[in-house]
Amino acid sequence: MDLNYNEEELAFRKEVQDFLAEKLPKRIADKVKNLQRLTKEDMVEWHGLLNDRGWLASGWPKEHGGADFNAVQKNIFEEEACKAGAPRVVPFGVGMLAPVLMAFGSDAQCAHYLPRILDGTDWWCQGYSEPGAGSDLASLKTSAKREGDHYIVNGQKTWTTLGQHADWIFCLVRTSTEGKPQQGISFLLIDMATPGIEVRPIILLDGEHEVNEIFFDDVKVPVGNLVGEENKGWTYAKYLLTHERTGTAGIGFSTEGLEQLKRIAKLQKKSGRPLAQDPYFAARMAKIEIDLAALRTTNLRVLQDAMSGAASPVDASMMKVKGTVIRQAINDLARRALGPHALPFVSEALDAGYNEPPIGPDYANPIASDYFNNRKLSIFAGSNEIQKNIISKLSGL
Repeated sequence: MDLNYNEEELAFRKEVQDFLAEKLPKRIADKVKNLQRLTKEDMVEWHGLLNDRGWLASGWPKEHGGADFNAVQKNIFEEEACKAGAPRVVPFGVGMLAPVLMAFGSDAQCAHYLPRILDGTDWWCQGYSEPGAGSDLASLKTSAKREGDHYIVNGQKTWTTLGQHADWIFCLVRTSTEGKPQQGISFLLIDMATPGIEVRPIILLDGEHEVNEIFFDDVKVPVGNLVGEENKGWTYAKYLLTHERTGTAGIGFSTEGLEQLKRIAKLQKKSGRPLAQDPYFAARMAKIEIDLAALRTTNLRVLQDAMSGAASPVDASMMKVKGTVIRQAINDLARRALGPHALPFVSEALDAGYNEPPIGPDYANPIASDYFNNRKLSIFAGSNEIQKNIISKLSGL
């Protein structure tokens, strides 16, 4: 693989840089760079700007309104967006549901839902995990019993990210108890405004309302909202998770996080000199940088395979494990660099305009929050322990 960008790719990088410089609102970029709280309105605004440019759905084919970026373009865009301080594209509709609909949904479902994902009409969330069914997803118990032309859904989902903002939720539900647990699961699209749905917040260690638990009490869902075939949802779920795990690698976020860590290491002092000059600390930063460079190279190969339809579950699991380990290592080293200044955490410090006297330097305010929030990276989308089992099993080890 040639790792040098050609003239066409360098021109695309310049095009992305110019777009970000012109269109990315500074107030939003400042929030992202300072790890401050983003509102739904911030994220919707950025989605709209990307969609106006045709770049919101970078991996979608053009016939569905996507950008159809190749592997290198996708990598360039993500790197430049993170560097500029652009918010992440909320993945549930664009990056997770949409590929499932294109692969397994009906023409009518694609024609209805895909444009609404692009223009922001529908905000989606994911209904996979349940109490007692996280990494062991086949143990899910939320049921959907067919009565005429509707399913009646009862059960509970948990850790539902941004569910408090969602208009729709795509859910794995149990439609049969016969045979293996994986054989009785279906993939259902549910309007969050349907009577019988209750959303309750879960407040995390960093004080944020990012995730929720969702209860379904005799919720009526039209049979037409079933994706694909009944009891085939496990196949669709695995397909979706391959896309999610590849994206969880977070190359761009780790690249920007490493740059932030380097800035902190230059400002923090140890024995009268910058921490970056401490041999032990510098060696730890260098190891992270080497691992990230290797992951970036692997990411290009995996993205190319995914876009040609040859994505491997092994590659996706490997990217998920290594990518999350690297991001957590960056968070951990940033906290170590700040020492006692990383211990206090004031939730209000994540709000734009917060001007109370900080405990320690300004750049220390969000570090503890970022560290605690990113502990989840090695758990969601299938815990890293489960991913190692998948790698071992599918590789014949």
